[in-house]
Amino acid sequence: MGVESCIQKTLDGTIILDIEVQPGSSRQGIVGFNKWRGKLQVAVKAEAQQGKANHAVCNVLGKVFLSPVSIVSGQASRSKKVSITGLNSGEIISILEGYFES
Repeated sequence: MGVESCIQKTLDGTIILDIEVQPGSSRQGIVGFNKWRGKLQVAVKAEAQQGKANHAVCNVLGKVFLSPVSIVSGQASRSKKVSITGLNSGEIISILEGYFES
């Protein structure tokens, strides 16, 4: 199971990404892929207080994908679903595979 397992496409064409957030981390960005849960792991330096980590997640992923990112579900959880506007699933997979090539 590869990174494509964390990507879903809705009926209206919106791309949804399943992620796990690590708030309060010493680093920031995409840090891995949990193949057992099928979720992308994203670390942010912001603490999980008053939406700061959620805002940081949107900023980090927005810079990675160069597209607007918003949280669809899981605002109060480490497990979230985010929507990415303006990209198709193939483009997202190609960006993510660049992070996991050895």
